[in-house]
Amino acid sequence: MRRYIRAFLVCMLFAVFSALYVYSKLFYSDLSVGGGLGGKTFLHRAAASQRSDIGQETRRGPDETGPGDQHWYTRYETWKLGERRGMTDQELFGWQEKSTSKPSSRYIMRNAEGSARTAAAMHLAVVACGQRLEETLTMLKSAVMLSIKPLCLHIFAEDQLHASFLEALESWPSSFRCRFNYTLYPITFPHENAGEWKKLFKPCASQRLFLPLILKEVDSLVYVDSDILFLQPVDALWSLLAHFNATQLAAMAPEHEEPRIAWYSRFARHPYYGRTGINSGVMLMNMTRIRATYFKNDMTSVGLRWEELLMPLLQKYKLNMTWGDQDLLNIIFHHNPECLLEVPCHWNYRPDHCIYGSNCGSAEEEGVFILHGNRGVYHDLKQPAFRAVYDAIRQYSFREDLVSSLLVPLEEELMKTTRSYCGKSHVLFTKRLAHSLANVNRDAQRPHGR
Repeated sequence: MRRYIRAFLVCMLFAVFSALYVYSKLFYSDLSVGGGLGGKTFLHRAAASQRSDIGQETRRGPDETGPGDQHWYTRYETWKLGERRGMTDQELFGWQEKSTSKPSSRYIMRNAEGSARTAAAMHLAVVACGQRLEETLTMLKSAVMLSIKPLCLHIFAEDQLHASFLEALESWPSSFRCRFNYTLYPITFPHENAGEWKKLFKPCASQRLFLPLILKEVDSLVYVDSDILFLQPVDALWSLLAHFNATQLAAMAPEHEEPRIAWYSRFARHPYYGRTGINSGVMLMNMTRIRATYFKNDMTSVGLRWEELLMPLLQKYKLNMTWGDQDLLNIIFHHNPECLLEVPCHWNYRPDHCIYGSNCGSAEEEGVFILHGNRGVYHDLKQPAFRAVYDAIRQYSFREDLVSSLLVPLEEELMKTTRSYCGKSHVLFTKRLAHSLANVNRDAQRPHGR
């Protein structure tokens, strides 16, 4: 009889320990995500009060991403960051536990001096894939450095870049960090067509088309490519929202100023906006209006919502498109011109505006507000004037005086570029920047900074 009792007790102990083991596995699987990182990538839930302007998030596996659901999580590679900082396994585990059990706004979204200030923030989005980390950080630096109102940054990046973004942004001095909130997102496309969208034009470029569907609780947004540099505060672009009429829901600059040499007017095999098309490197969007509008199109006699429009347009025109998502935007606004506010070229100044001589009249008058280094000109020697501006902002160390450590050396470098047409127009690059930096320095000398 005792033998049976002992066997029964052993079985009971085994069952208890098995249940505890299963429970622990389920608990930690709820915290960790696969995705090729050995379960060491972690999700962090932000407090509802801090997430109200970004929308809720839900956990997704690496193959389940898509803007169809209403809720989202932000994913950060805290384990990799801790490993880079030389933490022991025990320290890493403790940090992970702390980060996942009681989320900190430090690793989720920096609260820029309270919810009232966050509610008044300007929203800026960028997409980074491949080798675009440094370029994107330089763009963000230019935006944060000059802006007056606080910024809410939405950074869409490949998973392997998240820890690097987190580490870089957290290393910025507190005098800069207090000016912005930020959130990192995975690259996200509709599940059923994810592969087709991702390879359209450059990797991840078409992510911008889905921002109104992902950031469902964001009313308005500035989207910029990673190769953008702000030479004027983001506030100036943001203020154009007040100039939208009742039908306008986006603002963009033309692709070119002169139809005789513009790409769309010479080569496009699909409809495009206006005389020369539009460039999508800088987009100001009222996303509430985008989500609510029924867009005219050439596929059906009835209007279609944004989410109903994109895939049919891609299927119809994909064999005729060269510039991917930008072509789709041109097609949409060709049929809905009343929805677009066309802004002057100084809001999106590219090598095309000076490579054969200056052809951007508004920049001649007011200077360049936003510099767009497309075609990789920040990283080669084809347009040394563009590279000089990029290098000056990239190398700025935050703690030094902006005029003496950024503007003055930049002006000296630009003087060396006058053999090129763009270099001959170098005063356009610094005209607005000098004014912006003077304002930043003046504000920094006031009590409590901004």
